[in-house]
Amino acid sequence: MKFTTYFPESGGYDITGEQRALAPEVIGELEQIADRYPRRRSALLPMLHLCQSVQGRITTEGIEACADILGISTAEVSGVATFYTMYKRKPVGKHLVGVCTTALCAIMGGDELLAQLQAELGIGIDETTADGKITLEQIECNAACDYAPVIMVNWEFFDRMDPVSTDALVEALRSDQPISSTRGAEITSWREAERVLAGFPDGRVDQGPTAGPASLLGVRLAAENGWSAPSPTAVVEADEASEADHG
Repeated sequence: MKFTTYFPESGGYDITGEQRALAPEVIGELEQIADRYPRRRSALLPMLHLCQSVQGRITTEGIEACADILGISTAEVSGVATFYTMYKRKPVGKHLVGVCTTALCAIMGGDELLAQLQAELGIGIDETTADGKITLEQIECNAACDYAPVIMVNWEFFDRMDPVSTDALVEALRSDQPISSTRGAEITSWREAERVLAGFPDGRVDQGPTAGPASLLGVRLAAENGWSAPSPTAVVEADEASEADHG
């Protein structure tokens, strides 16, 4: 069953399957998140991540719990949950695999990698494999153009992917082999990653590099050439001089 929607292209809102009220300990953690903020409604985004970490998607129970704790309407919570693509309306598999197909990633092979994964996994975009291991999504810009094409697994980067490395990545995920992102931590499940986004650290924050040579190239060139940004005072003086010249 699905809610009727006036926006059918959005995929609707899937409420199939058994749904249960959130456990008391989860409600307690939602309250804990809300207490971190001077204005409690500001806690909604991490609270929704916690709901996903428990139920594998945004459910009506999760929406109602967030609304009750924050003292806002379920419509307000639903508006946020359906606006951001990071909140899922359908059940997500153990791993969320996203392929960037924006501009540079597409030019460098992202479109082909997405088509390859659809064919090999036998699923379409926003669908999950029969074994429940992988949900596939198409991403619009991973903000990692210097490492195109990029695939993201549970919000962690895999850089400069090609057909061979993509096959190896998927095989490792489906067979539960340990694997680490190119610039980040060892891959956990999507639900575990969602708990971290809710503000409950898993001790992996210092694993792996955070920036690679391509991202730091500008910094290196500046250091080698003695370049530095102008001081704020110099910028103001230059602007004033320019205005005087054109006055």
